[in-house]
Amino acid sequence: MLRFKSIGVAFTLIINIVPLFLVPTNAIRSIPKTTPSSTIQLYRTATTNVQYNEAPEYFNGAQCTTTTASIIHVAMTLDFNYLRGSVAAVHSILKHTSCPENLYFHFIASASKSPTPQDLTRIIKTIFPYLGFTVYSFDDSLVKDLISYSIREALEDPLNYARTYLGDILDPSVTRVIYLDSDVIMVDDIQKLWSVSLTGSTAIGAPVYCHANFTKYFTDRFWYDSSLSSVFEGKKPCYFNTGVMVMDLVKWRKEDYRGRIEKWMKIQKEERIYELGSLPPFLLVFGGDVAAIDHRWNQHGLGGNNRVHSCRSLHPGPISLLHWSGKGKPWVRLDAGDPCPVDELWAPYDLSKHSKQLL
Repeated sequence: MLRFKSIGVAFTLIINIVPLFLVPTNAIRSIPKTTPSSTIQLYRTATTNVQYNEAPEYFNGAQCTTTTASIIHVAMTLDFNYLRGSVAAVHSILKHTSCPENLYFHFIASASKSPTPQDLTRIIKTIFPYLGFTVYSFDDSLVKDLISYSIREALEDPLNYARTYLGDILDPSVTRVIYLDSDVIMVDDIQKLWSVSLTGSTAIGAPVYCHANFTKYFTDRFWYDSSLSSVFEGKKPCYFNTGVMVMDLVKWRKEDYRGRIEKWMKIQKEERIYELGSLPPFLLVFGGDVAAIDHRWNQHGLGGNNRVHSCRSLHPGPISLLHWSGKGKPWVRLDAGDPCPVDELWAPYDLSKHSKQLL
């Protein structure tokens, strides 16, 4: 059984060495008082002792306004196995935006897992005492019966499908949100991503990759059945990664995109038309109807493929967001002493004091 324990002690600060390609911002950082080797012990199991350092406080630059309209909404899932990644992602966003006080985070956590959403609220508040956020409880039963088996067990977790329900989970007053996976690092000002235009009738914007072999994401059964494959008729569908999306929640709710995605998941249960987890239903609904965002906002695939350990290099060109999609996660490879070169770019944002030992 996992137990929550909050210890009222002074905190250590890790000084980050920022990669040279990062863009400086006008945010001001407040450095908390530090005591060497003092940490926050958050969770302990029989084999794992996880501790975190408190994040610095970040202030808005002089050019920032503080109105309701200036708030940037960011949605992420929270899961204990990926908590370290989520914390690093939030830290990187705060570090590189010029208006950190204008950020509001919406964290989605499973109601059936431990730590509970209430425990995770206390954990995030302890690590980020100055952060504006809410932790929402996600009912796995909403989607559990719609999930079919995938090539990797982690892809079958109901929480992977929570992004489909953001229009229902978030208050109707939230009309636009940036959705981010837990295995990303942002090295640019999130305000630039927030300001992208979602043209036409589409409800989402994301980097699209039209050079990718789109047909491989679906089975022959799908392509040979014209009643299914005709969904792309008259469109030019391109691959996009759902780990970084700008979402128009007004259009999402109005057009019932949740229902459209669930429809394809029901067909998948009967017909087996794809192999991956939560991505293909999004491709089926939005393929050919995505507002294209610059590729710099999702340097994805850094976790290698879904089956074996593999290292990948950065693609040429400017980078605003690094994404360890795939099986390999940087915190796991760093702890194992077998990191990929690109994992060193993730390490400066890691706020954990992580050790594995029998206690």
